[in-house]
Amino acid sequence: MEHFQSHRVEIVSIAVAVATVGAATAYYLYVSKKPKVCLDPEEFKEFKLVKRTQLSYNVAKFKFALPTPTSVLGLPIGQHMSCRGKDQNGDDVVKPYTPTTLDSDLGYFELVIKMYPQGRMSHHFREMQEGDYLAVKGPKGRFKYQPGQVRAFGMLAGGTGITPMFQVARAILENPKDKTDIHLIYANVAYEDILLKEELDELTSRYPNRMSVYYVLNQPPEGWDGGVGFISKEMIQVHCPAPAEDIKILRCGPPPMNKAMAAHLEALGYISEMQFQF
Repeated sequence: MEHFQSHRVEIVSIAVAVATVGAATAYYLYVSKKPKVCLDPEEFKEFKLVKRTQLSYNVAKFKFALPTPTSVLGLPIGQHMSCRGKDQNGDDVVKPYTPTTLDSDLGYFELVIKMYPQGRMSHHFREMQEGDYLAVKGPKGRFKYQPGQVRAFGMLAGGTGITPMFQVARAILENPKDKTDIHLIYANVAYEDILLKEELDELTSRYPNRMSVYYVLNQPPEGWDGGVGFISKEMIQVHCPAPAEDIKILRCGPPPMNKAMAAHLEALGYISEMQFQF
């Protein structure tokens, strides 16, 4: 009898050991399959430029490779990262940028950059060639988004301020569980200054009942049927959701524009809780 009990204990011990090893193996496989997050909030990491596409005389799209084909950048929706480069004098310069890609885009990230003649970081991007590396740190930003947290977003963007709006819009529309509507007003000086127009038009075409875009130009071409001048209170009233507890207005653009939009929104009754400035 004693021999039988001893043999039974031995069998149980082996079974427990096997189960433990099996659980550990399963956990290891689960962890190993999780995409590798590349961004570091404390230290700059370098990523290789694998493709540069010139979109206009002063705008280019830069595609950077992540360490593996299954790596993700690790940037929450609507947040940005710091990019470090060299200015005309060889001095370090750091500036925030928002990628147009999402973490669902595995293995790479993309930046659409408008390069200004006197811009210090613009100089760095103007000089970048395929094979060069960009130093990046992040994520950064106060914007925190959870699917369905509002009924609708109104978006007021100017120039390069479209990049966080585009990222948020993509994340919402490509998530089948997120039913948030998007109403974007996008202002530029001239038609050729409109960034990501093809991509924005594609989103409105694919999701006509979920997203609308109203373009505003200060110097419109002949036959232009969009807005003219600067974004006005009347444009906001017509093209953005009315003030309510379940909506939010996002704005991103040059400082003078942000100041003017804040005044318009206050006059229209949008309280501070209904607004966010990138």
